[in-house]
Amino acid sequence: MSLTAAEFFAGMGLVREGLEPDFDVVFANDIDPVKCSLYKARFGSDDLVCGDIKAVRAESVPTVDLFTASFPCTDLSLAGNRAGLSGNQSSVFWAFTNLVERMGSKRPRAILIENVSGLGSSAQGQDLASVVKVLNDLGYSCDLVVLDAKSFVPQSRQRLFIIGMLDRPMHANAWLSSSIRPQWILDFAKKHPHLELHALSLHPPKPKLTKLASVVEHMAPEDKRWWDEERSEKFLSQLSTGQMKRLELMKRVRSVGWATAFRRTRSGKTAWEIRADEISGCLRTTKGGSSKQALVEAGNGEARVRWMTPIEYAGLQGSSDFPLDAVSPNQAMSALGDAVCVPVIRFLSRNYLTPLLLGGSTVPLVKEDPQELSTDPYTAQRVLPLG
Repeated sequence: MSLTAAEFFAGMGLVREGLEPDFDVVFANDIDPVKCSLYKARFGSDDLVCGDIKAVRAESVPTVDLFTASFPCTDLSLAGNRAGLSGNQSSVFWAFTNLVERMGSKRPRAILIENVSGLGSSAQGQDLASVVKVLNDLGYSCDLVVLDAKSFVPQSRQRLFIIGMLDRPMHANAWLSSSIRPQWILDFAKKHPHLELHALSLHPPKPKLTKLASVVEHMAPEDKRWWDEERSEKFLSQLSTGQMKRLELMKRVRSVGWATAFRRTRSGKTAWEIRADEISGCLRTTKGGSSKQALVEAGNGEARVRWMTPIEYAGLQGSSDFPLDAVSPNQAMSALGDAVCVPVIRFLSRNYLTPLLLGGSTVPLVKEDPQELSTDPYTAQRVLPLG
């Protein structure tokens, strides 16, 4: 049996890249023309509808097993404005659920939603509760899983995944605190016993412990992309005493090493910070200079600094062979910073979605009257026992 999928807020298509070994993606939609150009360069244009999701007709979407939705995180991220699901960008989530509702009997068996983990704290948890509630109303029982890209690639990138199933999985009561279901998820479930939640057993991924060196694009010291003396001096002037010590330690090593650096605002002043580990910080869109990461190369008594490249961004997202020439380097990095990490999606596909959809270990979702349900999360029918 071949599984099929449709992706919404598809971006440049990294969700598709993660799914394709197991799923045949037959429909995609995104509104951003730059991201659509990258998508077409990789997958062609046959399955892509570039335009507003509000204009997508339900009858034009094929019947598939899985819908994916990586809706904008701008209003939910700790780095954003925290306007929540009522914000101008993140509110398009409701257009997605409206489309699911209009699909009627053609609704997919599963839905995979990806967003920043800040969704869990947005509006004191009410935004996440609203997301789960609307999916429940559409007939989906929901699981909540947190995964960090650093288990697969040298990038710190934690994301929340909401997995909805039309039929609730049998024996899905793995309510134990772990890296994939941190305590806040258990607390959320206890606080919202009226929501239809389940927890399918899923072993956390074994970290690959890859380092930044694995994605660095090597350049000769005379390459023009290294910052000139004036810019390098400005960088050094914006390092704290502790950061300068870190850089000096890197320079003393008799072999070349790399670290990422990012800008923060401290007491109203710009400050550069060099990561102490050998991974990058979370990639973001390149809109606004503080969102871009620099690469520090040091060793043998020398040090150089430059901006990271699209090739390095792609490697940090687990997609080193993605064609990026269809757009400018800055546009490519912006799209990559707004995308998903390919091996994270592949992990969920192979260890959760595919076995569940092919195995059939589900029970029909029973719709009870909420007034007849216990509010105790340890006995409520809508939330399986925690612990």
